[in-house]
Amino acid sequence: MQQWIKETARGKRGARDLTYEEAKEAAEAIMTGKATPAQTAAFLIAERMKTESAEELLAFIEALRNHSKQLPISPEIQEKVIDFAGPYTGRHSFLATIPVSILLAANGLPSCLHSSDSLPPKYGTSIKEVLNKLGISADACPRQTANTLEELSIGFTAAEKLCEPFSRIRQIREEIGVRTILNTAEKLINFSNSKKLMLGAFHRTAIQKMHPVFQHLSYQEVFIVQGAEGSEDVPVHRGSFVFTIKDGGITSFILQPEEYGLHVEESRQNKPLSAVEQAEKIEAVLFGDDSEDVEYERKQVIMNAALRYFLFGFHPTIEEGIRTAEQQLRDGSGLNILRKWQATFTRR
Repeated sequence: MQQWIKETARGKRGARDLTYEEAKEAAEAIMTGKATPAQTAAFLIAERMKTESAEELLAFIEALRNHSKQLPISPEIQEKVIDFAGPYTGRHSFLATIPVSILLAANGLPSCLHSSDSLPPKYGTSIKEVLNKLGISADACPRQTANTLEELSIGFTAAEKLCEPFSRIRQIREEIGVRTILNTAEKLINFSNSKKLMLGAFHRTAIQKMHPVFQHLSYQEVFIVQGAEGSEDVPVHRGSFVFTIKDGGITSFILQPEEYGLHVEESRQNKPLSAVEQAEKIEAVLFGDDSEDVEYERKQVIMNAALRYFLFGFHPTIEEGIRTAEQQLRDGSGLNILRKWQATFTRR
């Protein structure tokens, strides 16, 4: 491990990117515990200062995958399921991806969510925490998650349940307290073996840098948005770039909420939101509340559901997706899925 630390920690002029094979060896040492905590911390910090290359990122993704289990879902669901890869660091703003995934599930589009307890540097509210407050147990075994994906077209898995190295490395990550290569790699483990992925990024440059990585992964379609706090949720107070990676190419467009009558001033955005507050707003939106208290959240859910209906081929236009999402909030179809999902944990 020392040789890889030396190569990446030589400073601005001396540091070099590791080859894929070298990075894979370092990643495997970290995943298996052969690297000591001190060596692991030193390597992660050196990579952070140097900035990881596409080859190094790919090596860490594949090392994590090698030490992870897959959800036991049927080939039919595996063919359709969408992997929504939100940041494991959590969020301070509304986690629209939860109610949006529930709306998609109500129309038979299977959605797989995953996260861990909140991580540095943000320590925001995690999907895991919010789902717990909604009555969706984060301690569900992989089989139960697979069952809800099969029966209700929605499932959540705690990353630690399927990837053992997470638990051991967590303390090191908490002690160094900065973003590392793992913050990106962990989102791309693909526990559901999905062919479709949606994730977020802060900047267009980061999206362009990630593009080569997807040439070596098993996704057929990848959608990356310039989302809120680097998430897969587009905000409704500004425009967002939306990138599509397919067949080796990359295209993009700008989504402007005002073009669809869904713009809300940033001052109306509620944050920071605790897990309890997140859960309350999710329930209110799915219940059909259209009051000013949840205006931002409601329009954000509609905008993101419409975008996903369009991107994943359920509707040919975003406008049709908007009409569908609005109808779902009026008729309570999303709330019905949430209640059924909750019931899978209360009837055991």
